[in-house]
Parts: sequence; structure tokens; C-alpha cells
Amino acid sequence: MKLPGKTVERLSEYRRTLLGCLGEKKNFIFSHDLAARLHITAVQVRRDLMLIGYSSVQRKGYDVKELIEKIGTIIDSDESMNVAIIGIGNLGRAVAGYFKGKRSKLNLVASFDSDPQKINKVISGVKCYPHNDMEKVMKELDIRIAIITVPPDYAKEIAEEAVRFGVKGILNFTTIPLNVPSWVFLEEYDMITSIEKVAFFVKENMI
Repeated sequence: MKLPGKTVERLSEYRRTLLGCLGEKKNFIFSHDLAARLHITAVQVRRDLMLIGYSSVQRKGYDVKELIEKIGTIIDSDESMNVAIIGIGNLGRAVAGYFKGKRSKLNLVASFDSDPQKINKVISGVKCYPHNDMEKVMKELDIRIAIITVPPDYAKEIAEEAVRFGVKGILNFTTIPLNVPSWVFLEEYDMITSIEKVAFFVKENMI
């Protein structure tokens, strides 16, 4: 199923919110309630769910467990995918700690670094391999996705290596925009841009 990138993002957010609802012992939810929790409109929620063929609405709203399962069939891979973090400094550790164990179909199996004090140690629950072994380890562990958290000066070189070693998707946490071949999916997260966006709207609200 082909879906716009923003729709996929929202589906992930819906699932995370719905899992929270289960924790609250909430088994049904209306579109306006789900929308309010994510600061979007109920129309947007209904539109997204119609796109994935879900319209099973009862008088008490969407069945939370059923909707979680439906979203999983759409955005999860049939097979598990292995993920690696490249650069296990402070940001890399934070990402590893947050990510590990959150999704059954996404396995964080390795990290890479060039710091001798980190190599062959388990950091934030994942083994750190030497940067020089990237090609060998990525092929042995069938790593499809790389999360890049290296210093900006090394980002382009690391991305090129990851692609050369078989990675099909990259999440770039550095401040350097990357160029990758068309067959590699690239998602870039720029924290500075996000903070400046927040600051802009704070400034506007203060006027």
C-alpha cells in the first residue's frame, strides 16, 4: 500500500497513543478524542483511517486493540528488520535507550564507533562494534536501517559507507543534509530547525 509520508507518521503516532489508551484501560476511542490527544482534527483522523481501509466505528468509537492491529498490518514489515546506530556518543546512547524494545519488528542489533573505550562493550543495551568492521557486521547481521548520530563532519562519509554496505534506509540525526541514491529512504531530523520553529511560535504568541 502506497501512503504519503505524513500519513505514515500519523499512523505511528495513532498507534503509540492507542497503546497508551490500553494502559489507561480504555478499550474504545472516538475520532475526536484521538485527534485531541495529537492536536489535529477529527476529520484528519477519519481520513487517514479511511486510507488504510478502516471504518469499523461502533457507537462507542473505534475498538482500540483492533485499530492497533490494523495499523500494524499496514506500517510494520512482514519480517523483522535489523537496525544499527552509527556513533554511540551521548545522542546515540539516548536514541538507543529510547528505541530498544519499542517495536517487535524493528531490532536494534548493533552500534558502531571509533572510540576504543566503547568498542566491544554493551552500551545502552546494544553491543558496540568498531567502525572498521561496519561492512562485515552489517552484512552478517543483515542490517537494513542505519541511525546516524556521528559528528556533522563525518555524516556524509558514514552515509556513503552505510549505503555501500547494503543499508536501505537512513535516519539522519546530524545537522548535515545528506544525499543518498533513490533506492535508499532518507529521513532527516534537524533539532535546531525544530527548536527554531518552537521559538518562532512562542515569539508570535508573545506579541
